[in-house]
Amino acid sequence: MTDSSHGTPDDGRIHAERTTAQLDGEFVVFVIGMRLNCLWKVHKWLPVAAAMPRMLRELDADPESGLLHHESLFGWRLLVSVQYWDSFEELRAYARDLDRKHVPAWASYNESSASTGDVGIFHETYVVEGDDYESLYSDMPQFGLGAAGRLRRADDEAETAGKRLGVADDDLLVGDDGRVGQRDR
Repeated sequence: MTDSSHGTPDDGRIHAERTTAQLDGEFVVFVIGMRLNCLWKVHKWLPVAAAMPRMLRELDADPESGLLHHESLFGWRLLVSVQYWDSFEELRAYARDLDRKHVPAWASYNESSASTGDVGIFHETYVVEGDDYESLYSDMPQFGLGAAGRLRRADDEAETAGKRLGVADDDLLVGDDGRVGQRDR
């Protein structure tokens, strides 16, 4: 398993072992997206949908932006970007920078689509301090927090969600045979 650096996912190879993400210090998980409420009003939602990839390309080209990693998720009527940032201050600085792509995109949405009901937008911001998170990846390439930070084996002190969060666990574990159940005594 390669221990990748911040925001630099490995070559997409599958990590066969159980792994968990490790990020040092505070970080931010920012979930932003849009919902196509009126599919037939392409002229309303297409500009909004096109703005996010442009912003992400701008951020990807600037290693000093504070964006560690992002994942794009698509569903019926829904486009979502899950972003991992070094800090809320860097996220806010990007969002308010008049020389970057976000402010014009925001203004365009407010002028043409806000309050029409044609396209919905949302965001959620989570400031994560210390070790107040946990993750598990099995037979996965680097993804999410694991791509924003580093991957390490999920064994011993990181074997269960409770252990990864520093919470006492009961005996419901994955046995040596890989099956979920009570640990052999």
